[in-house]
Amino acid sequence: MGMKNEDSTFPKRLKRYAQVSGAVTGIAAKMGGAKLRGKSLNDEEYAQFLVGWLGSLKGPLIKVAQLVAMIPDFLPPAYAQELAALQSDAPAMGRLFVKRRLRNELGDEWADKFADFNLQACHAASLGQVHKAVSLKGETLACKLQYPNMAAVVDADLAQLKMVLKLYDKFETTIDHKEILAEIVQHLLLELDYEKEAQNMCLFREMLRQETNVRVPTPVPILSTKRFLTMSWEEGEKLLAYKNSALDLRNIMARNLFRGWYLPFYQYGILHGDPHMGNYRTTPEGDIIIYDFGCVRTFTPVFMSGVIDLYHSLLHNKPTLAKQAYEKWGFSQLTGDLIEALNLWARYLYGPLLQDKVRPIEDSFSSQKGRDVAREVHALLKRQGGITPPREFVFVDRAAVGLGSVFMHLQAQLNWHQLFEELIQDFCEEKLKKAQEKLLAP
Repeated sequence: MGMKNEDSTFPKRLKRYAQVSGAVTGIAAKMGGAKLRGKSLNDEEYAQFLVGWLGSLKGPLIKVAQLVAMIPDFLPPAYAQELAALQSDAPAMGRLFVKRRLRNELGDEWADKFADFNLQACHAASLGQVHKAVSLKGETLACKLQYPNMAAVVDADLAQLKMVLKLYDKFETTIDHKEILAEIVQHLLLELDYEKEAQNMCLFREMLRQETNVRVPTPVPILSTKRFLTMSWEEGEKLLAYKNSALDLRNIMARNLFRGWYLPFYQYGILHGDPHMGNYRTTPEGDIIIYDFGCVRTFTPVFMSGVIDLYHSLLHNKPTLAKQAYEKWGFSQLTGDLIEALNLWARYLYGPLLQDKVRPIEDSFSSQKGRDVAREVHALLKRQGGITPPREFVFVDRAAVGLGSVFMHLQAQLNWHQLFEELIQDFCEEKLKKAQEKLLAP
């Protein structure tokens, strides 16, 4: 049937460049003018300007902006707060357009491959939309259809984003963004490959096979391509539909979500890097369903060892162990003051795990507290001459902050310390290395 190479067309890329280049020029002018007037780039006026630009463009940059907003030490708090308000809100493709896309992906006889296919999307996001279908065997399916020309759009958007951040780095030198930007670029491009996402889904099904209260859809390869992914339909409701339910049920949901996200991370070094509210559902019994496996990151055993070392350094007040942890992550030229600045953010992220008691996560983990801590960390790093965060920070921070927000909404009260200790009690680098090799073997 042959798929058309629609995603690398030069005209589409050129059109997107033209759409965003004028806005980049405007940002450069505002940044340069601010610098000449001695005005801080952290000012809300410029944060709002940046957000207005991103919001007008829609598409992949919205996804990047949402990612950045969940990493409070990536940009100054005024920017992060504005970015957090952005929504994807992408308009769904019409019925005729969907038919044309399906013919392109599955061939002219695509309709014969399903008993039923609802051409009206049930969900639309920044990169694609989801349709409900029924297989020839009567199974209910979820079908994710990528918008056309997304590779060209992403390519153009990321090129412009690099320009914006280079401008920002030129005027504000506290945090060098190049490694984090490289991570964002790599994983946003990977999210366009639905065949890779199907492989990730299979990995998570294997890693979570003994977690009976966590469910992962089953991909259907025969009905999937690089830009069209078919999987089992897993019925569930949004977590926030249960935010006023009994505490016991909310605690069950929170525990299952914690296990579903972090068991793969601490036992295999693999993290689902997109804890967006739309990427999980729950059942009336509290089971968790995880969706969207395009943004998955594998970490080295050495990096994971650093994660555990930092936890123990904070738990037992061992500064030398903290330095060792940061070195495992790739930090260099670590002074005592720089370690203390990094520890300020680490204590915020690890805070709920350090107390061996039942507690709500928001004792220390709130959005306002996060912004306050980020502001303080930013000021300390600036006095130290700036820093280049390792690229791995993107998804570790993102998962911690994103899941913390969900636990706050649920108002769950759990012993987070014991939940964490259960996951890491047998940790060692060699064991993790063997687990990865076995899981990822061809």
